[in-house]
Amino acid sequence: MVSARQATDDYSAVFFVEGNEVARQMRASEFGAFLDGYVGLSDLAETDVKAVLVELSSDLLVHALVFFRIWFDEEGRADSSWNVPIEALARMGAKGPDMGSGAIRLVCRSQCPDPQYASELWDPDMTPGNNHFQLIRKTVSANTLKFRHIPPDEEHIPVLRAGEQDSALDDESRIGADRTRLAQLIREQRLRIKTLQSVHRDMLSEVQREHRLEIKALGNEIADLEQKYERQRLGNEQLRQRLAERNQQYLSMQEQVASGSVGNDRDDVNATAELVLLREQLERKQRKLEHRDEKLVALEQEVHELRHRKPPENTVMGHLQDGSAFLVVYHAGVGHLTLPYDKIETYFRNPTAYAAELCGLNEPAYLQWLEHYENPVCQHRSDNDALCGEPLMRVSQPGEFRPGFDDRCENHQP
Repeated sequence: MVSARQATDDYSAVFFVEGNEVARQMRASEFGAFLDGYVGLSDLAETDVKAVLVELSSDLLVHALVFFRIWFDEEGRADSSWNVPIEALARMGAKGPDMGSGAIRLVCRSQCPDPQYASELWDPDMTPGNNHFQLIRKTVSANTLKFRHIPPDEEHIPVLRAGEQDSALDDESRIGADRTRLAQLIREQRLRIKTLQSVHRDMLSEVQREHRLEIKALGNEIADLEQKYERQRLGNEQLRQRLAERNQQYLSMQEQVASGSVGNDRDDVNATAELVLLREQLERKQRKLEHRDEKLVALEQEVHELRHRKPPENTVMGHLQDGSAFLVVYHAGVGHLTLPYDKIETYFRNPTAYAAELCGLNEPAYLQWLEHYENPVCQHRSDNDALCGEPLMRVSQPGEFRPGFDDRCENHQP
């Protein structure tokens, strides 16, 4: 388990972030006690916490930030299997925003020096009014943890020299400062783009997951109704067969009575009684059959309504249908696509075939181009099944790709 440095660094802290506020803050040594399991936080039981490791200089300026996640169990203790080396990552972080003393070292999900830990990190929000970097700087300035503030040594502060060269030096300094600010602005914009892309991917994954669950639930309902419909249909068919047999018996009895085949009064009485009984049974069966027919029609109507019903309000499918939300997907060769509501189910049944159709290709041809697009190398294989692998010029449009020619080098083209 990774623990915070307790003796070598008196200027490290861990902030727990909820929304746009720091809900809890502690020194790194105190956080180490939570990691070691000595104490727990009952109010954080069964919670996935967004936290930030903040490394400061002695003059309380931020030097490094690591945005990480940590799970607290039902007793409020830190997950014993958590092993993210946040301090080591902080030392390897790439350049981030300027928080008062130049570009900080930044580690987050979109900017992780070691990809194996990216899933354990999260991206800060950089939108105006909800900027996590501004929140952290404000919290550090408040110094609730009572870090000792040591001002920088004034002896090392450079003094401008007077003389004829001052103007040239000032101009050079301004140019250098402008370049530094421009480079910092570019880094911040790139970071914001990365975080927005990460948020978009997460939102798209969540929408797709909810859509799959809704489709699965609707599919189960339809399957249940179809099973009920089939059982009802089989029952009705059997009932019709029995009614047909009864009707045949009734007609046969009528023919016997009409032909005088019953020779005595007792037989006439018995035959009449049996005819009355059969007639009553036939009427009951007929009523039962009509009732079942009504239920069958109702089931068919219910299946039709279920297939075409409007999604419930405040659900993903409801927002997609009324146009208050849009489902955007990306496929190489066609770019970003906004899916029409009536095409969503078709798309999720086979996304690749959907993209291939938009490109004017069948699915195997699209997949063959996609393999070339993602890895443009010669696909020729020798007699011992060794791949040539010679780099090729990528064909960016699926419709322009020629299998067996564009995916072969000059030595292996037909």
